[in-house]
This record gives sequence, structure tokens and C-alpha cells, in this order.
Amino acid sequence: MQQLIDLLITGTIDTLLMVGVSAFVALLIGLPLAVVFVITSDHGIYPSKSINQVLGWIVNITRSIPFLILMVALIPITRFIVGTSYGVWAAVVPLTLAATPFFARIAEVSLREVDTGLIEAAQAIGCNRKQIIWHVLLPEALPGIVAGFTVTLVTMINSSAIAGAIGAGGLGDIAYRYGYQRFDMQIMLAVILVLVVLVMLIQATGDALSAQLDKRKI
Repeated sequence: MQQLIDLLITGTIDTLLMVGVSAFVALLIGLPLAVVFVITSDHGIYPSKSINQVLGWIVNITRSIPFLILMVALIPITRFIVGTSYGVWAAVVPLTLAATPFFARIAEVSLREVDTGLIEAAQAIGCNRKQIIWHVLLPEALPGIVAGFTVTLVTMINSSAIAGAIGAGGLGDIAYRYGYQRFDMQIMLAVILVLVVLVMLIQATGDALSAQLDKRKI
């Protein structure tokens, strides 16, 4: 039993590490990308059809590739960046690349839902584009962005399990090596339980934070 507990603790830490680092990078890249999508649209504050279409194509192509295929295809790049194609840090590269366009599209939806009347009012009082982004778009869309980031985190937990099953470590690796290959249903069920708890905690925290931000906005 103690060995199982130690395995689960190590796997959970590895999973949180790979997801945490990947999510942080995805947030840093994905949110600005979503802002660019919105402001360069036809009715945006800085319309640019060429920029919008090029970024849209890149994001859509990346999103259309299944995570398992993406992870295998990125092995040479992953090895170049982190020096290995196995382990926790090797999973960060494909996880980030998969999560960034996913989150960017979700955040874009939240940003597009901002009342255009608020933007027009800001323009009427002389706010420049930077001020509109920082003081109107992002604050108004923040509850939706937080909710979208929560969904992204949950998706990344699922993807990390897939990554773990092919050598990235974490809970997925434990489930595959000790549960599947050794036909140990106890370990498999324990990993499933830990994953369910992680997802529920992340979802509950994200929902609570989003609701609190929504109340403050009102």
C-alpha cells in the first residue's frame, strides 16, 4: 500500500508540473493571441484581414492535429529544446503547443462577447487602442477567460495522461506501466480516482473564481 501511495504522489507531482508549466506558457501566448484575433477582425479596433487570416490558419491547423500524433511529430523539436524526448519536461512542448491555440479560441469567444457599446464609449472619451484593451476588453471578458482557462486545464490533465502513457511520466505512465501492462486493476482505479479528484478541484476552483470576478464586474 505504501508503495502505491508513493507512486501516486510522485505521479501527481509530475502531472501537476508538466501541466502547470505548459498552462502558464499557454496563458502567456494564448491570451495575447486571442486579443489579436479580436482587434484585427473586421469590426475590431485595429482591423487587419491578412493578420487575422494567417493567424487563424495557423491556429486551426494546430488544433486539428490529434494530441498523440502531435506529440510524436514534435519529437525532434522536443529533443532539440529540452534535450530529450522522454520525461516530464519533454511533455511540456507538445502540451503547450496543443493548449495554446485551444485556449486562444476560447478566450477569443469571451473577448468577442464584450459589449461593443462599452468600446464605443471608451473611444468617444478619447481612449486609445491600448487603453481599450487593458481597461475595457480584458476586464470585461475576465470571468469568461478564467472559465475558459479552467476548461483548458482540465483538457491538459487528460492530455498529460496520454503523454504519460508514451513515456512522459506522471499519472498516465503509472496507469500504463503498473496498471495496464501488469493487469493491476487496483493501480488503474487509484490513478483514475486521483485524476477525477484533480479535475474536480480545478473545475471547482475555476468556477468559483470566475463567479467571484463576475460579481465584482457587476
